[in-house]
Amino acid sequence: MKVIWTPEAEQDRADVWDYIAADNPRAAARMDELFSDAAATLAAHCQLGKPGKISGTRELIPHESYRLVYEIERETVWVLALVHTARQWPPARK
Repeated sequence: MKVIWTPEAEQDRADVWDYIAADNPRAAARMDELFSDAAATLAAHCQLGKPGKISGTRELIPHESYRLVYEIERETVWVLALVHTARQWPPARK
């Protein structure tokens, strides 16, 4: 399987990096490595995450504070969002 981060998920990841790196760049690098490792695991075991709160998605917890939301389409895992577990997910509709 191929894993592709959507632009929105890439932005989520960059936001996490920026937030953590402001206090501790090494911690930001370790966290980002966890996200990379989780995505690599999904390439081989795409069903690893539990069914998501949004129909058709799955969710993997690479760290107790973060939820990786993804969907599987043929031979591709699409990472849709990286969400802090304290945040409401899915987002409220306006």
